[in-house]
Amino acid sequence: MRLNELAPAPGSRKKRKRVGRGVGSGSGKTAGRGTKGQNSRSGGGVRPGYEGGQMPIHRRLPKRGFTNIFKKNILIINIRDLARFEIGSVVDEASLVNIGLLKGKRDGIKLLAQGEINKPLTIRLDSLSKIAMEKILAAGGKVE
Repeated sequence: MRLNELAPAPGSRKKRKRVGRGVGSGSGKTAGRGTKGQNSRSGGGVRPGYEGGQMPIHRRLPKRGFTNIFKKNILIINIRDLARFEIGSVVDEASLVNIGLLKGKRDGIKLLAQGEINKPLTIRLDSLSKIAMEKILAAGGKVE
């Protein structure tokens, strides 16, 4: 096989239908829209979900659940994510943002114990799990 013999699979490429290009093209004059009516006009047609005046399905179905307006957005990080920090550095919200571990709005940060740590770090976060605290103290770090 040579480069000049390469071709797309039969039927995989189809030419775009160019409508409204004269009666000889087969789709001129009304351009396949039929005559008159809302759908024949430019900008015509109905909005998505409109059912011709019948009660739409999104209004026929019952509402479920609720949104808790007091929900807290607590972002979690794991001990394995702290491998990026230098020995003896302070891990707080600002340093996590600088290193690229945190993005967006948050109400707090929680440190979980997945992974291992072997550097002494100083942790200043909103909350952390008991096992995470044990691992940090075992590595010679501090929790403030």
